[in-house]
Amino acid sequence: MLDLTRVARRCSRIVDSRAFEVTIVVMIGLNAALLCVETYPMAARLTYLHWLEWFFRAVFVTEIVVRILAYGRRPQDFFKHGWNVFDFIVIAAVFIPGLHGDTAALRIIRMARVVRLVRFSPGLRTIVSALLRSLPGVGGFLALALVTFYVYGMTGWLIFGETYPDEYGTIGRAVITLFVLLSLETLPDLIEQGMQLSPWTLVYYISYVLITVNLLLNILIAVIVNSMEEARRLEMTESLSVDEDHDGIPDNIDRILISQRLDDLRTMIAELERDLRIDRDARPTTPRRSPTHSVVPTTKDSP
Repeated sequence: MLDLTRVARRCSRIVDSRAFEVTIVVMIGLNAALLCVETYPMAARLTYLHWLEWFFRAVFVTEIVVRILAYGRRPQDFFKHGWNVFDFIVIAAVFIPGLHGDTAALRIIRMARVVRLVRFSPGLRTIVSALLRSLPGVGGFLALALVTFYVYGMTGWLIFGETYPDEYGTIGRAVITLFVLLSLETLPDLIEQGMQLSPWTLVYYISYVLITVNLLLNILIAVIVNSMEEARRLEMTESLSVDEDHDGIPDNIDRILISQRLDDLRTMIAELERDLRIDRDARPTTPRRSPTHSVVPTTKDSP
């Protein structure tokens, strides 16, 4: 009978090992390289590429199976983590009926495997978590940006609509022109066109650059940076809350307490040695034995 506890323990050691993580990262990188090779015309003549794709599928399916088995009698806990759910969906999606051959949907699913590299990099995980946490703030920023684009687009249509219809002929063209202007590359040409119409158009462009480029973009950067700091603090909090020995105290706190107790113990031993005047470098000396004199028995002369 299969011992699930022993299998779970072995799978857990495999999943936690550095070699397993490096192997999966290398496999994902090679799979990405395979997708790049398939974009060249010569790939049609390389028949073994198809078998390489099935090899990567087998490797990734084995990875998911090992990860699930590591949870022992509670495999459902595997799906409590977002990255595990993402990995499972990406790996299982290639086996959906109807996705075969060289369809665009299958290529997109295969490309999604490369995104799995994020889970193996704490820095990338922090960035992705920060981007997700910044979505509410970014939503407010987009609403403010739409209002700004609308006001300046309508103003540009009123000022330049008849003179420059290619740039401001409609509200759509005006917004596109203003969106491209965010890069500031077209600013000199637009200012030159506006100055030919009226010197007051300079106020329009200067106010737009100050409000959108300098103010709105800085607000967006501030929202993302703030979300990244929150993501870092959350990740540190989660790492501090790990309690693998289930003693009710986080493992990091355990290590800190043990270190403090060891320092206290060293201090107590040093004080005890000082009180007893014990020199640890001193070595016990053995008493020297005095030389023994052999006693020669004397015999009396017989009468």
